[in-house]
Amino acid sequence: MEQKQYKFWFCTGSQDLYGDECLAHVAEHSQKMVEALNASGNLPYEIVWKPTLITNELIRKTFNEANMDDTCAGVITWMHTFSPAKSWILGLQEFRKPLLHFHTQFNREIPYDTIDMDFMNENQAAHGDREYGHIFSRLKKVRKVVMGYWEDEDVQKRIGSWMRTAVGVLESSHVRVMRIADNMRNVAVTEGDKVEAQIRFGWEVDAYPVNEIAEAVAAVSQADIDTLVEEYYDKYEILLEGRDEKEFREHVAVQAGIEIGFERFLKEKNYQAIVTHFGDLGSLKQLPGLAIQRLMEKGYGFGGEGDWKTAAMVRIMKIMTQGMKDAKGTSFMEDYTYNLVPGKEGILQAHMLEVCPSIAEGPIGIKCQPLSMGDREDPARLVFTSKTGPAVATSLIDLGDRFRLIINDVNCKKTEKPMPKLPVATAFWTPEPNLQTGAEAWILAGGAHHTAFSYDLTAEQMGDWAAYMGIEAVYIDKDTTIRQFQNELNWNELVYRK
Repeated sequence: MEQKQYKFWFCTGSQDLYGDECLAHVAEHSQKMVEALNASGNLPYEIVWKPTLITNELIRKTFNEANMDDTCAGVITWMHTFSPAKSWILGLQEFRKPLLHFHTQFNREIPYDTIDMDFMNENQAAHGDREYGHIFSRLKKVRKVVMGYWEDEDVQKRIGSWMRTAVGVLESSHVRVMRIADNMRNVAVTEGDKVEAQIRFGWEVDAYPVNEIAEAVAAVSQADIDTLVEEYYDKYEILLEGRDEKEFREHVAVQAGIEIGFERFLKEKNYQAIVTHFGDLGSLKQLPGLAIQRLMEKGYGFGGEGDWKTAAMVRIMKIMTQGMKDAKGTSFMEDYTYNLVPGKEGILQAHMLEVCPSIAEGPIGIKCQPLSMGDREDPARLVFTSKTGPAVATSLIDLGDRFRLIINDVNCKKTEKPMPKLPVATAFWTPEPNLQTGAEAWILAGGAHHTAFSYDLTAEQMGDWAAYMGIEAVYIDKDTTIRQFQNELNWNELVYRK
């Protein structure tokens, strides 16, 4: 996954009522702020200073230039002085990218001994930002508001967090999902309106016959397969568990061929996410397991049994976490079974095979085990247990009249005991606020059994993404009660009704 060198424009609002000297100070202050923000180490992307915006024409011109600049992922705005909000109407109406309203001021404290009306006129973000915020609300435009002093680390980190969401918003229109076969028969939650998804999110979701991609797998040379198998054997623990080593290696080689063939096909056709279906494998010898796990680790989205919505969300969340220091991982996941022992409640998460090794803690092994579904030879897969700590699990569902993103804060834990007979990668988590309330709320909201899961993103970031996309978002967190949650779902029926 190649990281694009996105930038964010910093636009300061003012007007010429207070004279040239004031405007010179405004420009000087905003430039110093941009330099300090870029030097802070708390932002994942560079901020680019832009000249002070004081007229309708310049505001409109700047925003349309931002629209057309492929490297610009969004705009950060700040009203240093008072900026009449009607000057911003046309520019805001035509702006199509994420926007952050930074509510701050250049000075940290009031200079009690020297403050006069010149200082008051020049430093009145408390005034100007309210005027500016009003026109956003009047226009019903989505924006992020961050308030705080620009030198404070927590404020800078909030801006950095929003930058990742903005990139996820922008990259959403570049997500193309390849569907190998169709959804699992008679399953409801993995279905959805692909046309509406392209209108709403920008996703292209296309179907390919399984044997077309199987031909790409068959075309992979034995030399390339052997090279990748050697990489597997160097990188992972080989868990034969009584199997013949030669036969085991042959099964692993099948997955190597699938990984190479799939990746070449995805690159050639320009797709960034893929779904498979165990019931339609064509001439493939195995259900893609280890191969899909490795592709996810490289940044591709994935959804099982034809779940294209989750595949696209995994891709977006991987983009949002790209380049993050000490990232703990992002993956496709599925709810499997509960532990209902008091004080030890939780949900065992896994899938038949396809869990991303980016979330692994400790050694990663390769196993080759029978699979009751798929009617193919025993597939090789990576096995491991997940990291511990707070994370977020999301489910994008189609309610027929709208999309809803369900966002659940979860706490990943170690299982009480090892599970030596379970030949898949696993995670174990307890949803907030507890298993009972979290599971009830998830079901009431219509959440799927598949999730796009990440240790590195927050509910706030995912909610901001949903807000920009114009879709409903519901949160299940430490403050959730079933009564409040049911009321919220009822209110949302009115708010988001088409």
